[in-house]
This record gives sequence, C-alpha cells and structure tokens, in this order.
Amino acid sequence: MISTNKITKIFCSIDDFCKVFEPALKQRTLTRGENKRNRAFKMSTSEILTITVVFHLSGHRTFKHFYLYYVQEHLQKEFPDTVSYNRFVELMQANMLPLTLYMKTCCLGACTGISFVDSTPIRACKNKRIKNNRVFQGIATIGKSTMGWFYGFKLHIVVNDKGELLDFIITQANVDDRTPIKQDNFLKKIFGSLYADKGYLSKELAELLFDQGLHL
Repeated sequence: MISTNKITKIFCSIDDFCKVFEPALKQRTLTRGENKRNRAFKMSTSEILTITVVFHLSGHRTFKHFYLYYVQEHLQKEFPDTVSYNRFVELMQANMLPLTLYMKTCCLGACTGISFVDSTPIRACKNKRIKNNRVFQGIATIGKSTMGWFYGFKLHIVVNDKGELLDFIITQANVDDRTPIKQDNFLKKIFGSLYADKGYLSKELAELLFDQGLHL
C-alpha cells in the first residue's frame, strides 16, 4: 500500500498546480443560468485529485472499496472532510479537466530517443447495450481493436523506454491509430526511434515522421 509520505508528496504537487490553474479555470467555467451562486464544496479540488491519483497507485481493483474502506477509514487524518461515496464520484467526474491539465503539465517524462506508441479502447458500454446507451450518444463511436469491435473511444499514448508517459490523447473509437501521430502536437517533443505495432506502419507515415527527425 502507498505510504502516507507519498500521499502527502502527491497532494503538495497537485495543490501547487491548483493554486496556479484553478483561478483561470474558474473564469472559463460556464455557470448555469438559473444558479449563478458559487457553491462551497466540502472537499478541495486538490483533495479530490489526490484521492483519484492515489487510487490508481493503491492496487485496489474497485474505487468504491478503496474510498469506503481505505480513504474514509485509514486516511481520516489526511482527508478529514470526506463526502459520501456517491457525492465524491460526482466531484471526481467534474474535476477531470484539471486532472488532465495536471497530467499534461506536471506528470510527463522526458524523451530518451527511444519511444513507443500504442492505443487502447475505452469502452462506454458492453456491445449488447450500444443501442440503449445515452451517456455518450452522438460522441462515442464504434471502432475495432485487436480484441474486436467496441463502442466508445481510444486512448493513444507515447512512453519512453523507462515506461514514463510522454503524451496522451483521446479520440473517437473509429479514428485510425495513425491519425494522432500525424499531428505535430502529439509528437512535438519526441525524437529518435519510435516503435509501434504493424497497424501503424505505412510508407507515407514513415516518410512524414522521418522529415520530423523520427525513425518509425
């Protein structure tokens, strides 16, 4: 299990980020027309993001068990004002934007000259429920991976030979794996050799990346 010292270190890093970016985020957040008052939350954004990050480092298989039986029982000193599980899930979903910005600005590694790119499906629901799914209706699409057809999105990631995350992007499921790496922003900090599976290989893409200093 992750130590409390590590949790404190993660919280301090996230809190420093929130002090800089949260005011800017609030200015750009759309408020509902019928309710323009600022609602004070019991838990801070830094606490919400810290718990979200720690879950993925904890080894717990389900977030509900992690939150109810670890955070609320064993981390009361670190998080004294926890909310109910259902309420925290709502807050966690509402704070995906600052979490993504934190990962993009504070958590990426450095390119070593040896990089790997791949994609993985993010399923919105099981295939038999596609017609009834309304959560991502009009946004999610049907795509195909090595595991078969799925409905949802794709997560594209680039890592170095140390396993450090260099960049990531989420696309619709029907987007070709090669499309994101044709964009300058996705590989702008990558150089040297880029390794990928056969689905990425094409003469056109190899020549395009070679002109950018990358050997596919």
